[in-house]
Amino acid sequence: MTARPFVAELRTRDGASPIRIGGGTPSLTLRVEIPEVWDVVAIETSPSTQVGEVKRAAIAALLGASADPDNLVMKLRGFEVLNEAASVAATGAVDGSIFLVTYRRRRPVR
Repeated sequence: MTARPFVAELRTRDGASPIRIGGGTPSLTLRVEIPEVWDVVAIETSPSTQVGEVKRAAIAALLGASADPDNLVMKLRGFEVLNEAASVAATGAVDGSIFLVTYRRRRPVR
């Protein structure tokens, strides 16, 4: 049995179970943060899953169906993931990586 990555031990949305994406046995546990709502979600997936699928799952869980994924960007290590059709492994993400999903343009504070 392998040890769980550090990100699996951090607080996630209401202590909910990780979201599973893709078929087969997931081998990566990712943490996806959306700073605008001050919330995070843990996602279990395989390395071959597309980054766009991870992004859409996180947006659905944290922002709801009304949010447009095209208005948000996915970042890893501070850099935007430009090709969301690429696999999670192709971006350089490993077990325990933390992705950031944020709005493409700054929004006014109200």
